[in-house]
Amino acid sequence: MAVIMVFLLSSSFANATANSNVEVLVQDKMSVKPEDLPEPIKSTLSAGAYAGWEITEAFLITKPDKTQFFEIIVKKGSEMSKINLDKDGRKVE
Repeated sequence: MAVIMVFLLSSSFANATANSNVEVLVQDKMSVKPEDLPEPIKSTLSAGAYAGWEITEAFLITKPDKTQFFEIIVKKGSEMSKINLDKDGRKVE
């Protein structure tokens, strides 16, 4: 009886998965040289909480709705962090 229940449950799950509409959001991610980042981003990163951090990688992300932001990976000693900023140097989530 338990085997039949497992089969019925797995069969129902497979049908639900096959019939569900899955929307895939694709983001475009383009590498950017740290020296090519917009000046407002460089200013944001050189002051305040991220002063003294080194930019190790930067990417321009274009979301499906065509809005863009910069994903910046920074390092200070052994600590690393990822920061998302718009072209004006403001933090985005």
